[in-house]
Amino acid sequence: MSQPSQETIERESMEYDIVVVGAGPGGLATAIRLKQRNADISVCVLEKGSEPGAHILSGAIIDPKALTELFPDWAERGAPLKQAVTKDEFLFLDETGAKATPNWLLPQCFHNEGNYIVSLGAVTRWLAQQAEALGVEIFPGFAAAEVLYDEAGAVKGVATGDMGIGKDGQPTEQFQRGMELHAKYTIFAEGARGQLGRQLIAKYKLDAGKDPQSYGIGIKELWQADPAKHQPGLVVHTAGWPLDGDTYGGSFLYHCDDGKISIGFVVGLDYKNPWLSPFEEFQRFKTHPAIRKHLEGGKRIGYGARAITAGGLLSLPKLVFPGGALVGCEAGTLNASRIKGSHAAIKTGMLAAEAAFAALGEGRQRDELSAYPDAFEKSWLHAELLQAKNFKQWFKKGRTFASLMTFIEQGLLPKLGIRNPPWTIHRQKPDHACLEPAATQPKIEYPKPDGVLTFDRLSSVFLSSTHHDENQPAHLTLKNPAIPVEVNLHEYAGPEARYCPAGVYEFVGEAGSERLQINFANCVHCKTCDIKDPTQNIVWVAPQGGGGPNYTGM
Repeated sequence: MSQPSQETIERESMEYDIVVVGAGPGGLATAIRLKQRNADISVCVLEKGSEPGAHILSGAIIDPKALTELFPDWAERGAPLKQAVTKDEFLFLDETGAKATPNWLLPQCFHNEGNYIVSLGAVTRWLAQQAEALGVEIFPGFAAAEVLYDEAGAVKGVATGDMGIGKDGQPTEQFQRGMELHAKYTIFAEGARGQLGRQLIAKYKLDAGKDPQSYGIGIKELWQADPAKHQPGLVVHTAGWPLDGDTYGGSFLYHCDDGKISIGFVVGLDYKNPWLSPFEEFQRFKTHPAIRKHLEGGKRIGYGARAITAGGLLSLPKLVFPGGALVGCEAGTLNASRIKGSHAAIKTGMLAAEAAFAALGEGRQRDELSAYPDAFEKSWLHAELLQAKNFKQWFKKGRTFASLMTFIEQGLLPKLGIRNPPWTIHRQKPDHACLEPAATQPKIEYPKPDGVLTFDRLSSVFLSSTHHDENQPAHLTLKNPAIPVEVNLHEYAGPEARYCPAGVYEFVGEAGSERLQINFANCVHCKTCDIKDPTQNIVWVAPQGGGGPNYTGM
């Protein structure tokens, strides 16, 4: 007996005052603040991961400023901010040596006094518990797959994806039609390069007059350290080797509580050499004498990767549109100079919630929450981002010059009472347009992993506990299936096989008859392919049913 088609089954709908897409720090802060203002406001949060925090990946050092505004008693409530930062080190690396920058020379953005080394996944799970205690409804394992609009063109909510679709695109016996969630306002908090946020920015031209957004890929490992080498609260950041002076990037190494070390590497996705592999650069980085000494005798216990928005204030789109708003990394409020975004996500979520609360009190719905961007421009967060507005842009002029200008803008000028640099540096190219043809760039040969300090992609993905039902359509879609071979392989030497940190993309077949194989079950949802593909032919969409990584302790 044949299954009914998707279109013939009508979707059921549910009505809420506010629907939030994404149960990260920004989305949960939005929901919490609304309930703090009025317990009778109905709030629903959709989360594509199997549970809140499952897809959350960050260094992470958290500045507790915004969290303290949300919950002044967060410590009494048991928030998992346990390990205060005790010492900052900033190293410039060459191939064998390391030069430490004296603390008095470090700009304020590299100081972490009063901050905490955390598992952001654990913080997110704690925020979800606080939200549910206030009456917020959280639906994990349900990805928002479609934006819904009313007759006037305003956002009226979202629909979750259909479940039980087979590889052939047809419904299986497990088929379930998606659900529509309607709201007076819909808040989008999907994180960097959100699937729906990207559509909204394009539809409402929210990025008109703004610099192109810029991204980095952050790759992270969690290690159980040798107890003799563990220094709780030590924070180490580096710049330099193994990247060349024209490639934006750097590292973090944090000595967490419980004897663990969080180590990661960030590469700006505006790099030009298609032979570069961020994953391999990270593995190579760990072999540096100044880094390996922290890891030797320990054991790797976790792995993950995630794109981060790094364009800053000059790339920030308009935050509101008819019927909704963007918060946190969905918009791009991460401060790249501090390598911190969770405090910004929480703050923007609170500001959006305040605007929505006021609008609901006035009987409004599905208009623009203009009070949100107005409040943002008056906030401490805006002032912080204004000071860092040129940070990423200077790196296009080389690491040495960028380091000097960062010292001037965020070290020297503030001491003179100037917190907004009196010059503005703009970027013109999106990240995908920065890649140069492979024939014009030096080929990079990477050493084989040793399985002790350095590893391959597949053993790494195993540690991320990534799972997707393989009997579903690939969620990594191609606009034109011919382009990967005809353009990407022939002109750029198949960069997707290198920029993906999970081994999703590989070119198979004999020379002259190659094809791109997409191993979508490996995908850790970092979104790098959606950003860096030089032809913008790859489009990342949410998979069915809570698929993806299940990070613990990350």
